[in-house]
Amino acid sequence: MTLYRATFLHTPANPFHSDQALRTEDDGGLLVQNGQIIQSGSFATVRAAFPDAPVEDLRGGLLLPGFIDTHVHYPQVRVIGGLGLPLLEWLDTITLPEEAKFGNDAYAAAIAREFVSGLTSNGTTTALIFGSHFASAVDILFQEASRVGLRAVAGQVVSDRMLRPELHTTPSLAYTEGKALIERWHGQGRNLYAVTPRFSLSASEGILDACAGLMAEFPDVCFTSHINENGREIQTVRDLFPSSRDYLDTYERAGLVTRRTVLAHSVHPTDRELGAMAEHRCTAAHCPCSNSALGSGRFPLGRHLAAGVHVSLGTDVGGGTGFSMLKEGLQAHFMQQLMGPAGVPLSPAHLLYLTTRAGAEALDLDGQIGDFSAGKSFDAVYFRPPEGSIMHTVLAHASSTERALASLFAGGTQSDVARVWIGGDSVYARSPQPQKNPQLRQLEM
Repeated sequence: MTLYRATFLHTPANPFHSDQALRTEDDGGLLVQNGQIIQSGSFATVRAAFPDAPVEDLRGGLLLPGFIDTHVHYPQVRVIGGLGLPLLEWLDTITLPEEAKFGNDAYAAAIAREFVSGLTSNGTTTALIFGSHFASAVDILFQEASRVGLRAVAGQVVSDRMLRPELHTTPSLAYTEGKALIERWHGQGRNLYAVTPRFSLSASEGILDACAGLMAEFPDVCFTSHINENGREIQTVRDLFPSSRDYLDTYERAGLVTRRTVLAHSVHPTDRELGAMAEHRCTAAHCPCSNSALGSGRFPLGRHLAAGVHVSLGTDVGGGTGFSMLKEGLQAHFMQQLMGPAGVPLSPAHLLYLTTRAGAEALDLDGQIGDFSAGKSFDAVYFRPPEGSIMHTVLAHASSTERALASLFAGGTQSDVARVWIGGDSVYARSPQPQKNPQLRQLEM
């Protein structure tokens, strides 16, 4: 049992629906036992109820719920930054050659370590992960996630056309390998499985039917893929599925659009697609940095919200520009500002919700994670900028805790992450700042 004393913020409600969604505790207390939050509130109140609990003092920084990334690619760590290319050219020239290397288990293991470290060191505690086309590499990813303690919702990526031959599979093999991975990893520790056709452009009806077979056999797994990211992609899908009403219909006809479905991008949806997504209660994973970097377009958040479509955020590494969910929140804010009357103004409360609880809701995990309510898992990220840094100065002089949160989204980076917990387990701690040589300090004086 530990009583964490900290300035903390969370969104137990949806700020798109409630003006009172953001909860702040300037001197807060979170009592954690066996990785679960037992009581949450002011430090004085929690301390009075549990006077003997040992206290860990985290004052001097901001404690937030762990970030939840709902769209990120495991094999793309080393190709972050392929700027200046649209989606399909970027795939052909940068991404797919890298992904073909994952048939080598040693290479996949090295990337798995880099990938999981990149997530946790940025404060991400749960991620919906596009795995590799190679089943062995997905197995390696789950092993590394288990070793570190990351909440990984991941799956083998399956395709049978229009990619490199070594990345193609068959419907039969997609089903067989997917089933083996589900039986090995789904529900083991913090791991969950997501059935993952790359997108309808590279997945035939046979592949989509194999995915549907897995979801019928294992109804509690997730489903994720891409939708409506790029104009050329959308037209190609239309040509490949001439009998489908639109992009979403290629998934709908296979029975793949459900409450546990997360579709990345959705930059250019039709009104029919938005209505169907709302009806099925699935999620659009908005990836603002990737949309900008690949020139895919401006995400119509207002249209999604008006239709009743749930929205979360994803980094889309490596189409995106890094693992920081703070940066995704900031870019989402920028893009909505640039859209003028069609955009949705995003407050600090909206950004915190989109990077935390919205992801938990997308994955149907909001009863377990996403905020600091009693009964939730203690998944948390502690921001304490290094002394002498600009962010340290900004937070120290913030006029309010909510203003400090806004500043953190505006300028916070990985270097400001001091500690990260998942299920009460410390999975990341920033290395201590190096001490200067005493003789050098004397010279400086």
